[in-house]
Amino acid sequence: MNEQISIVRTALENYLRDSNISLSNFATISGINSGSLSRIMNGTRPMSMRELDNITAAMGLPEDYFFSAYVEICLYQSKVTWRRIRPFLYRCADLDRVDCIERIVNNILEDLNYIPMLFDVAEDLFTQKRYLAASVMYRGISVSEKFQHSERLALCQYRIFYISLNEDLDSNYRAATLFEDYVDRLELIDRLGAIVDLAHVYGALGRWNKVDVLAQDLFRNAKIQYELEKENSYLRQKNNRPAYFYILYSHLMRANVCKEHEQFDQALFYVSLYEDTEWIEENTAEANQISNQFKEWAYVNRLLYRLKSGELQVLPDYINWVAEKDREIPLAIHTILTVANQYETNIDEALSRFSNYIIYRKLPNFSESILLEQHSRILTELGIYYLRHKPEMGIETILQGLEFSVNCNNDKNIIRCMTIFEQNRGLSTSDEENKYKYLVNEVKNLHEKNNRYSSYSVLS
Repeated sequence: MNEQISIVRTALENYLRDSNISLSNFATISGINSGSLSRIMNGTRPMSMRELDNITAAMGLPEDYFFSAYVEICLYQSKVTWRRIRPFLYRCADLDRVDCIERIVNNILEDLNYIPMLFDVAEDLFTQKRYLAASVMYRGISVSEKFQHSERLALCQYRIFYISLNEDLDSNYRAATLFEDYVDRLELIDRLGAIVDLAHVYGALGRWNKVDVLAQDLFRNAKIQYELEKENSYLRQKNNRPAYFYILYSHLMRANVCKEHEQFDQALFYVSLYEDTEWIEENTAEANQISNQFKEWAYVNRLLYRLKSGELQVLPDYINWVAEKDREIPLAIHTILTVANQYETNIDEALSRFSNYIIYRKLPNFSESILLEQHSRILTELGIYYLRHKPEMGIETILQGLEFSVNCNNDKNIIRCMTIFEQNRGLSTSDEENKYKYLVNEVKNLHEKNNRYSSYSVLS
């Protein structure tokens, strides 16, 4: 500790000497009482976070310049006090000094009395979306309470799971499996959002049977919460969404599962369930907004499921609805192409109408990996469509789909594109053959690098 105090004192002494400023003048410049400053430098008085900030600013140094030294000051100079540690944790979060937070957390949690206070800070940072700092605190608390079965431990695990979600589906799957055992330990009101977040992970992985089980759990839990909220409206103040939202959303989830299993009649049944909002007793602007949102989803999804089941007469209505929803168009294009290929119908007019969206472009609030994966599937379906209607453009488009699939490491679509190319190889030009060979080599390198499949059957 003395060495750490010496770091601050020596830096200040050198600054005063080089700048020809007295300690009393520096006290005035920094806004610190001269007597307090003198005792701080002598090591007879602990330094507050505000005083450290003032000294650092007055010396013209980076804000976190003395943070590593201040960790030792907080922990070992006189008595450890939460009044000194708490503001330091917030300043470390402000400046992304996670290393200092981790050192503080690892030391103070030897005293379990600090857990509730640290948890409150973590929750505050989580609300402010300062996830990296909050995550360090949640992980520290989880280690300290790992043998407990507390709701706080479960909530820490939920926060860690939520923060860890990213564009890597394998990573998300691992996070989901680690968290899943804690779901039932959460308070009911937190459990609803956790189930939805888990379902989104498993849905992205195509584990639809798992999503169906989660949807049923969501319905049961949301029904209980809805009855509780009717008796006591205060119970929903902690939650971002009311219980009736989750009841409706559980039906939406089950409809999506049925769609993925091509059970379109059953999907339409669930559409009718989330379209019906008359049973909701709450009559507020929020309730009306949620009701209207689910009715709109019901309208378009009813068109979608009818379209996928072969009712091509609803295609114009579906296209007209999509045309007004800019963010929905890329996904809708894939749907339209899939239907056209399945039922061998001509959609040239729709492709012309949405031609600007067939070109890859980034969209705000969408991750690039999701957009790449989505566009790779669009190009693959478009290539299949062209092979039937415009053969001269088919192989070229399939190769574009393969290239995008390699860029986003989409194994399923890579195999599909390569299989289609092999089946239609007689239509390829020499340039297309060369590009294909190059992409095949890229696929091999990709999987050797990731230590995954050594080869595909279509490569042999």
